Amino acid sequence: MLDVEAIHTYYGESHVLHGVSLRVDPGEAVALLGRNGAGKTTLIRSIMGFTPPRDGRIVLEGEAIHRWPAHRIARRGLALVPQGRRIFAPLTVRENLLLGARTDGWTLERVFELFPRLRERAAQAGGTLSGGEQQMLALGRALLTNGRMLLLDEPSEGLAPLIVREIGRTLVRLKAERLSILLVEQNYHLALQIANRVYVMSKGQIVYEGTPAALEANEEVKRHYLGVA
Repeated sequence: MLDVEAIHTYYGESHVLHGVSLRVDPGEAVALLGRNGAGKTTLIRSIMGFTPPRDGRIVLEGEAIHRWPAHRIARRGLALVPQGRRIFAPLTVRENLLLGARTDGWTLERVFELFPRLRERAAQAGGTLSGGEQQMLALGRALLTNGRMLLLDEPSEGLAPLIVREIGRTLVRLKAERLSILLVEQNYHLALQIANRVYVMSKGQIVYEGTPAALEANEEVKRHYLGVA
């Protein structure tokens, strides 16, 4: 479904991504792990067209998209849950959800069934929600675009463990519905709960690819690149 092929991405003259390759197959959940500053968010920005790569290709369902503007990529079927949520604080929950909604599968009612708390707060300003509720709102907003693939950038960041578990259960449910998912995370256990395959990134390069079980058994990779004992 999505193929990232040896991309090199820069901020000005700063070379951030060095020949990164990654794939997500249809209906697959893939996790990208790594420490702060490894280049994970830059990869998401490259895929979404915010910071296009200078070299290499990004292919979505057989079509090269790496020279497209971000709005065209979003319309093509990539739905982003950005780092930091990026909800519109003055707008109500309902208004936030409906901003980019398309009527093809996911509906407002279906999102409210997935996140009952959003129904309760539908008329409340987005900026008054808790961090966990804002993350639900960001995820619901992405689902309502009815994209064919969901990209999540650090969805557990800054959330209480109880909310992280709830987000994890939601992603497992979406995976069971065969929604393609690319999950960028530092939360090792959350990522392995969801992923079919795992990539590990360090210093702008992919240094490991394998199954969650294989990563669990690889003490050197966990210790050296993830700080997991």
